[in-house]
Amino acid sequence: MKSQSPRRPLLLGHRGASKYAVENTPAAFGLALQHGCDGFEFDIRYTGDARGVICHDSLYKRRRIDRRTFLELELPSAEDVIRNYAGRAYLDVELKVPGDTAPILQALHKTDPTRFVISSFLPDVLTAVNDRHPELPLGLICENLRQFRRWTSLPICAAMLHRRLASRDVIEELHGAGRQVFVWTVNRERQMRQFADLGIDGLISDDTRLLVRTLRPLKQI
Repeated sequence: MKSQSPRRPLLLGHRGASKYAVENTPAAFGLALQHGCDGFEFDIRYTGDARGVICHDSLYKRRRIDRRTFLELELPSAEDVIRNYAGRAYLDVELKVPGDTAPILQALHKTDPTRFVISSFLPDVLTAVNDRHPELPLGLICENLRQFRRWTSLPICAAMLHRRLASRDVIEELHGAGRQVFVWTVNRERQMRQFADLGIDGLISDDTRLLVRTLRPLKQI
């Protein structure tokens, strides 16, 4: 009897094609799709005037994002990125900090809920979104076991695991409870294949070109 071939997980660029373009920019997002990824992960913070912008760090050009206005920073608008890409890419929308999510959720409201996930390291952020919109798909980002242990008490459909946490037992535990498993940030071909063999649902990488070349031939989930 032949062994069943692994299914291909969703292939996502980490902050876009961040190995090949400036991370968290439209250029990086477009390049991830051009390379053949299904979508990309990106980070949202809030300005001093409560606008959602795309940036990983709390500082941008040595300026505190939460103390500057949207016009001062000239960063991509979270709502614009969602509207521009929601129809053609899977979106992993990471909320880095608490804030007014209403404009972001409004931008997502016509998007097929199987085509995005709202993720965060912060349980309170996920709970706040769920309280207002329990139908939206949420993912808990975990970098260590302390964070991972919170998943059973949260209204999530997915766990976004650092690659060090993504053991076979953990993946089977989550899948057994009906949760999806995304793994980040995987930049080596051997690990990409290993995680695909374990049946994960999404793989997030800086090296979008290698990711697609390695796993695109597999049948997608």
